Amino acid sequence: FEGLYSTIGRPSIPPEKLLRALLLQAFYSVRSERQLMEQLDYNLLFRWFVGLSMDAPVWDVTVFTKNRERLLAGDVAATFLAAVLGQPRVKALLSDEHFSVDGTLIEAWASVKSFRPKDGSGEPPGPGRNGDRDFHGEKRSNETHASTSDPEARLYRKGNGQPAKLAFMGHALMENRNAL
Repeated sequence: FEGLYSTIGRPSIPPEKLLRALLLQAFYSVRSERQLMEQLDYNLLFRWFVGLSMDAPVWDVTVFTKNRERLLAGDVAATFLAAVLGQPRVKALLSDEHFSVDGTLIEAWASVKSFRPKDGSGEPPGPGRNGDRDFHGEKRSNETHASTSDPEARLYRKGNGQPAKLAFMGHALMENRNAL
């Protein structure tokens, strides 16, 4: 865990407490990190499991998110998950025969008008706060274009006849017998 502590800025959330909080979020189906922090604020069982005393302040949501990203980027989270999945009692809960796979597009906050050629060519939108831009006849693809306001967003279309939008792909895999 030593490598996961930040050496600059605010004090980090101890990785072992962060991992426990993430387990609670998964076990109790807490929908967001904000709701998890609310639960930690008043639920004594959650506080005990995570290792917070009754009067300890709960972490700020943005600090929690930043620390979670650092934890998941490290090898500790993958090692922990592999150790959990290696337990005989957990293996009995997993099935490779009864599962569902789902995919979705999560719309980006970037405007389609920000999707411009990577080489810098192309005309910007018209004047004004939400200027007009004509895309007709213009060939746009993720290989040649990128959003100027959200470079990680990609241009996707759900199906034929549907409009193309800047979005992110989300994938979920679920084991159906035990909802894991």
